[in-house]
Amino acid sequence: MRFSRVVVAVAASALLLSGCSAGGSGDATGAIDLPSDPAEVTGDITYAIWDINQQPAMEELIADFTETYPNVTVSVELTAYEQYFTKLQTQGSSGTLPDVFWMNGPNLQLFASNNLLAPLDPFVDADLIDPANYPEAMNDIYSLDGVQYGVPKDFDTIALLYNKAILERAGVELPTSEWTWDDYHAAAKTVSDKLGAEGIVGSADSTRNQENVYPAIMSNGGTIIDGDTSGYDSPEAIEAVQFWADMVADGSSITPAENAETNGFVRFQNGQAAMMWGGNWRISGLLDSAVKDDVSVAELPLAPTGERKTVIHGVGNSMNAKTKNPQAAQAFLSYLGSEEAALLQAASGAANPAFTDTQQDFVDSAPGYNLQVFEDAATEYSVAYPVSKNTSAWNKLEIDLLAAAFSGERPVADVLEELAEKMNEALAKEK
Repeated sequence: MRFSRVVVAVAASALLLSGCSAGGSGDATGAIDLPSDPAEVTGDITYAIWDINQQPAMEELIADFTETYPNVTVSVELTAYEQYFTKLQTQGSSGTLPDVFWMNGPNLQLFASNNLLAPLDPFVDADLIDPANYPEAMNDIYSLDGVQYGVPKDFDTIALLYNKAILERAGVELPTSEWTWDDYHAAAKTVSDKLGAEGIVGSADSTRNQENVYPAIMSNGGTIIDGDTSGYDSPEAIEAVQFWADMVADGSSITPAENAETNGFVRFQNGQAAMMWGGNWRISGLLDSAVKDDVSVAELPLAPTGERKTVIHGVGNSMNAKTKNPQAAQAFLSYLGSEEAALLQAASGAANPAFTDTQQDFVDSAPGYNLQVFEDAATEYSVAYPVSKNTSAWNKLEIDLLAAAFSGERPVADVLEELAEKMNEALAKEK
């Protein structure tokens, strides 16, 4: 398949800031002048990603790209998400960034402010990329001071993933849009009580911020960040995190320690958990799993407020501002921003593409999964992913502190008060 070129945590941050002048010999920040004959573009480039479940789809995109650019070799550089941005920051400080790489909202401002990302203006001027093809909110996530530094690849929302077979075995009715937090908790407890001897737990939820903590707090009327102030110490946030702590306490959900031993999503994939709150990026990992025929999706349960909220976010593709092979990297980034690449990604079920009017193929990639829930969530009850200039600083605080609240090691209110205090200190340093 051919595409049209015209369509076409804190310590690490300090290293990046101190080493941002290091770089390769290329300069990808100026005007773009790709030859009319794609065969004239040559060279080897790297494409860094963090999701092994999406790797086959990304390799399919690369194969499609090289049909048009036969003399460009693109190598995938896979790093687990837990180490991905630490590695990327180290590479940024030493001038060894990949040529093209996945970026996210929490890290965009840090990398862009250190001149490590190529701006998209030259691509727009050359009619290679058109920001109008992507949701405005996604363009905003990948912009700093009015300049865009990433091409939206996909967008994600959060929903309730459940295993029909497990729920039916436990005698639990399948989730509906009317479910509340209490209904979710009761269903998870029933599964754990009835099937726990078989190693099956009701909920595979843990301290994941985007999938568990943020939607719960936002649904309950709270905020994560309000301007330059943390919202973690609000009554709404405390009640939301207490909901998760209560589920862990009575065995309805896995403990943080159990999650560290075997990731909650892996448990769900293996049929060891009945339910979890999960993003649409999880679908590709379910379509090739032991439970692929038993999975479906429902809306998140309603909070005590009677509301449900989901964060909306998504991966973007960015380019190294100092790539040693600007032409090949520019051609590849242009392809990744094309409708053709979006449709291929959607058909594979890898992710929900950001390119306008290409989402239906993603919905259709798993007909029995009710994936329309993710699309409806984006338009009906989504809230922008919370970010600041150095989001990774307080994301690390979340990782360090929330486990003690979920596990019951410390009172939820005490943990969240400390988290808010330290988060405010981190935010103050950004001024």
